[in-house]
Amino acid sequence: MSRKATITGLGKYIPPRVLTNKDLEKMVDTSDEWITTRTGIKERHLVEDGVSTSDIACDAAREALADAGLAVEDIDLIIVATVTPDMPFPSTACLVQEKLGAWNAAAFDLEAGCSGFVYSLAVAAQFIESGLYRNALVIGAEILSRITDWEDRSTCVLFGDGAGAAVIEATDKGGMLAFELGADGSGGKSLYIPAGGSLKPSSVTTIEEKGHFIRMEGNQVFKFAVKTMGYAALKVIEKAGLQPEDVDLFVPHQANTRIIQSAANKLKLPEEKVFVNLPKYGNTSSASVPIALAEAREEGLIKDGDIIVLVAFGAGLTWASTVIEWNEGE
Repeated sequence: MSRKATITGLGKYIPPRVLTNKDLEKMVDTSDEWITTRTGIKERHLVEDGVSTSDIACDAAREALADAGLAVEDIDLIIVATVTPDMPFPSTACLVQEKLGAWNAAAFDLEAGCSGFVYSLAVAAQFIESGLYRNALVIGAEILSRITDWEDRSTCVLFGDGAGAAVIEATDKGGMLAFELGADGSGGKSLYIPAGGSLKPSSVTTIEEKGHFIRMEGNQVFKFAVKTMGYAALKVIEKAGLQPEDVDLFVPHQANTRIIQSAANKLKLPEEKVFVNLPKYGNTSSASVPIALAEAREEGLIKDGDIIVLVAFGAGLTWASTVIEWNEGE
């Protein structure tokens, strides 16, 4: 069997501060009932002032390294998926490298919105399968509270902060069997931040216009997600030479319960095979899938030999999925 990449360690970081729907009722014109009915979210976690994306990425990374039984010196590559980097440059991955002391690692960021972690898994897998590197650290980390307009009731109810990490190594048994990556740039204006880049550099005007916060056309993103999540999952299962009934656990991006249910229905999966932690954390973008995967394993829902499907959609608009035959290494 050809050399494959597999996940040998998982970690996550959830900020201790909780913002509930009841708290939001005091901030904007909304209600717990409306948020829960429309999204499935009950609460989200937010970092404290002074905490950076690289900080929480390191917290998740340390847990993943300990789980894999590796030292920081063993890491050859660090990829951080994020839309909320500490700064435009250097990359958050380089900041993580310095904070961890992972001096043997190459490091770069990858930006594919909420699909970023699964995109990053695909990239890391190529480095591992080719033999160029032995051990990769893939992190999804976001502080979305810093790019959220807390006066915009249509978006502020959706997002939270957090980080998840995975250690990737080579295996001759199981591992990541297939990937499906895609993008539709024509939908870019459905989910974006208009200012702060080379097109509209930061200025007094962009700040006054709240151009540095998330803008979203909710209906367009919802339609895209409903169509894409099921498609990407079915496509990658087919690429792996499997059938939907072979799936032991489905771990989708945690954005909206109706989107998750729609994707699960397309795969004809029963509720017990679909992992959902959305009510506790909201949408944490690229951190969503790795946090969910780490929690599913903590809860004993993943065992050796299981077929796991990860799928996400995000800004871009992008989508990404993978099938993993679970095996944590030799």
